[in-house]
Amino acid sequence: MADMRVAEASGGAATLPFTVTRIHHVAYRCRDAKETVDWYARTLGFRYTNAFAEDHVPSTGAYDPYMHVFLDCGGGNVIAFFELPNQPEMGKDPNTPAWVQHLAFEVPDMAALTAAKAHLEALGIDVLGPTYHGIFRSIYFFDPNGHRLELACNIGTPEQYAELERVAGPMLDEWSQTKQAPTHAQWLHVDPGSLVE
Repeated sequence: MADMRVAEASGGAATLPFTVTRIHHVAYRCRDAKETVDWYARTLGFRYTNAFAEDHVPSTGAYDPYMHVFLDCGGGNVIAFFELPNQPEMGKDPNTPAWVQHLAFEVPDMAALTAAKAHLEALGIDVLGPTYHGIFRSIYFFDPNGHRLELACNIGTPEQYAELERVAGPMLDEWSQTKQAPTHAQWLHVDPGSLVE
């Protein structure tokens, strides 16, 4: 029998006849599959696990030769890439700023984040941060395909997470009506390390 779950959204509740247990994988396009696999292994330690390669797309039947590579990110998380040699050169959404679309990976603590930044910079990669986000700190950089990546370490307290969950609904409602940044969680943007007494 299918697992039934109630999903609550701002518009009410819906009964679903299934349960999503986790993200299976996330797939992006790449310019060169081998370069991408090597880069992720060298920079982030991701393990190349398998690949699919076909001339016809299984879901559509279209002729479009591809190489689809999968990398183990740890913790049961998988990132995948498609190299599509017969398609036009990959581009970006010209109407979306480069900082918006990104993939964030978690590291255990601030020491790991600092070590990761030093490692990436030693490889010649430009790194932005650490940036303070109230409940986590992050660094940002780009992979060889132009995808923005983030490494983040959690620093929030149970009380902070509870407060963010409490104000999530009112914040979304206010944003939907005004398209102005709500101030319910303004404390997230004040880095205690930057305060001068």
